[in-house]
Amino acid sequence: MSHTTSVFLDLVRVETRLYNAVGARLRTEQGLSLGQFEFLQIIDQSDGCRVLDIAGELAITVGAVSKAVDRLVAAHWCARIAHPQDRRSSVLRLTPKGEEVLAAARPVVESTLASLTQTVPAADLRRLAATLHSLRAVLEADNQGQPGST
Repeated sequence: MSHTTSVFLDLVRVETRLYNAVGARLRTEQGLSLGQFEFLQIIDQSDGCRVLDIAGELAITVGAVSKAVDRLVAAHWCARIAHPQDRRSSVLRLTPKGEEVLAAARPVVESTLASLTQTVPAADLRRLAATLHSLRAVLEADNQGQPGST
């Protein structure tokens, strides 16, 4: 097995374990999935956020995002507002309840990640962050890994 393949497999396993551990704690303490948290974060951080923006950020299909957003709307955590320039489209905004849910969830996510990574030297985490940022930028610039891309 090549070094690159080994790195890739380690990356996938680490991501899966971190995602599962953070998700389990978030669900236990806040009744929220990590996927819902991610959606709320993106909506909160993106002025004029649309379903298409979330799909692009997470590299998942528009249909999957639309269904997940429908569940957030049903939970009264976000609202679809008519787009000011394009009435065929909508903009997503957090509701006051969604803002409360997100504010309560953030420290759970942060503290869980801090606990799970506390034995890794800070310099190693900074190098990893820089490397992942660079790799993500290359992949996104080439539009790699998006649904339907080859």
